[in-house]
Amino acid sequence: MKGRTNGHLLYCEVVHKIRGRVRIKSKALKYLGKLKNEVEKQLEQVRYIESAKISSVTGTVVIYFDDINVTDDNLIALIQNTLNVYLVEIYKNERAENSKNIVIERKLQEESPEEIIKKMTAAGILLIYNIFKKAPAAPVVGIKRLFNPNTLAVLSLAAPVISNGLGCLVKNKRPNADTLSSSAIISSLLLGKEKTALTIMIMEEFAELLTVYTMKKTRGAIKDMLSVGENYVWKVMENGSIQKVAIEEISKGDKIVVQTGEKISVDGVITKGEAYIDQSSITGEYMPVTKKVGENVFAGTIIKNGNITIEAEKVGDERTVSRIIKLVEDANFNKAQIQNYADNFSAQLIPLNFLLAGIVYGTTRNIQKAMSMLVIDYSCGIRLSTAAAFSAAINTAAKNGILIKGSNYIEEISKADTIIFDKTGTITEGKPSVQTIKLLDKNIGENKMLAYAAAAEETSTHPLAVAILNEVKERGLEIPNHTENKVIVARGIETEVGDSIIRVGSKKFMEENGISTDNSHDEVKVILGRGEILIYVAKDDKLIGLIGVTDPPRENIKRTINRLRGQGIDEIVLLTGDLEQQAQTIASRMSIDSYESELLPEDKARNILALQSRGSNVIMIGDGINDAPALSYANIGVALGSTRTDVAMEAADITITKDDPLLVPEVIGLSKKTVKTIKENFAMAIGINSFALVLGATGILPAIYSSVIHNMSTILVVGNSLKLLKYKLKN
Repeated sequence: MKGRTNGHLLYCEVVHKIRGRVRIKSKALKYLGKLKNEVEKQLEQVRYIESAKISSVTGTVVIYFDDINVTDDNLIALIQNTLNVYLVEIYKNERAENSKNIVIERKLQEESPEEIIKKMTAAGILLIYNIFKKAPAAPVVGIKRLFNPNTLAVLSLAAPVISNGLGCLVKNKRPNADTLSSSAIISSLLLGKEKTALTIMIMEEFAELLTVYTMKKTRGAIKDMLSVGENYVWKVMENGSIQKVAIEEISKGDKIVVQTGEKISVDGVITKGEAYIDQSSITGEYMPVTKKVGENVFAGTIIKNGNITIEAEKVGDERTVSRIIKLVEDANFNKAQIQNYADNFSAQLIPLNFLLAGIVYGTTRNIQKAMSMLVIDYSCGIRLSTAAAFSAAINTAAKNGILIKGSNYIEEISKADTIIFDKTGTITEGKPSVQTIKLLDKNIGENKMLAYAAAAEETSTHPLAVAILNEVKERGLEIPNHTENKVIVARGIETEVGDSIIRVGSKKFMEENGISTDNSHDEVKVILGRGEILIYVAKDDKLIGLIGVTDPPRENIKRTINRLRGQGIDEIVLLTGDLEQQAQTIASRMSIDSYESELLPEDKARNILALQSRGSNVIMIGDGINDAPALSYANIGVALGSTRTDVAMEAADITITKDDPLLVPEVIGLSKKTVKTIKENFAMAIGINSFALVLGATGILPAIYSSVIHNMSTILVVGNSLKLLKYKLKN
């Protein structure tokens, strides 16, 4: 068999060949979906191919061809090039398929710790009653047992477990952990063993309590990290007076007054006043901005100076940050592959319990020994401890300013072998300053040229624009009146000042607009030779000046890269929209393996897909503003620093809210520790429960003690998972 690019999706191999006919296999062919016919037509348009038929089931394509000079490598290259065009859609389909959950378990997050404690208390009281009550003279057995008050009380407490267990069996034609527990509880009740049924319930509820408690703490830690607004606000009443009320009492359309130093608690529009507002927590702008009547403001932003009245448009769960919290809470229960493996593995063992119970009863005719096979199962320990481990890890991360959207991302980041960095705002501080100014038109002064550049950049929040605007402010220059600014992504900005068109941006931007840069070669060499970022400024069709901007590397970024290699990262790549000279300089200084420069946002996404197609597990680390496509397509997208835009929070899988890149290798370390803990839990749960099964089958252990051993093992592995709450990040 021959193959090329032995990696993830685009790997192809010839599985069968005769003269004029070949069958080629590729994983990508399984995920074409609606594109299958289109790809077949594409292949059939090739001169030497007579027909091409794709099977999505087997992931193969059968090609009939009439050119005896065509080699296997030619055909494989053709298929890979054809599939590469549809790689984005193929990758989406693969992700969707892999995320399907086939084992339906009861959602623990739907129950609160208080509810579980109430059930445990009620079950405990019933257990004490059953221990001390007098046995009836003529005990009732069989179905009649289910209709006395004592048994009905036990059944009512076990109703959620029984409902889910039997419901899963009916709807999904397969058992889950609750199916087995239901069988054990009902069997115990039919045999008059209420104490056994109650013991099973109390022990299982206690293990679930530990898991649910961890999930609740995790939600609290996330909310604390993303805390927004004040608990109380000043509401404008109908008579014009203001009154202090709880934030929960504010509805859409209400008006609130916010003053200097306070956090804004709603998303809305300013109806009165003006304020200088720090929006870094939402928009990523580290420079406060002036907001006036008619402009929008967001919950979680802080008024540095001024007083404003806001009409609430989004309150409560509709607010930007509240939506993000809800997004994280929902994603928290997206299962990782190892979690799906745990559920599937344990689900496959559940029928084994029923089979063992049948075999034991058939050979011994002892219902007690058979029941021991039903009260011992692997799924409870594996399922609960896995959920607890991931939830504890997310909690620990949140307490350290790291937002992880779900357990699947913890497992994914533990397997990463490639990291891609954005440059501006990620490797560098993202707070550049003007260092060099070169005039190319003797008729225009330095300040005039800077003012023109500021006019074009005035409405931009890009760090390079902020550098120019800061320089203008420091010089006390006035920005000339101008028309609306037009942004050309990854190229530059243009505006009109008077009768002139001002363009500010890259060399490519100048050339695309017919502006010659021939008169700037010497100055360009000087600026780039210093490692500065080069910005061209043009008026109409003439280049009038150059601006050199420096953006120093983040503190600890070099140490971060060294630690990443220690965590098993094989390849570190720099992808940037900056010029090659700047990319080369920073890549050399940081000892980065490779780089790509002058990229559009979609180019970064294509680079990531190319790496994934070769089998790499990719982490993309960006500032979250221009990197949303790349963050989405990476195996793991990480938004680093205070630039937590709404887009970043939705696109990134992990957001590090602190300006500390050393947290990147630390979160990888946390993920590896989490996966290691889960594997330890697997070993403990399987070992202890297998031992208890043997003792139960031989009659050494009665059913009630088998239940105790089984549930104690579940508590043990859940407790082992909770150690992750104390994991220390060495940032």
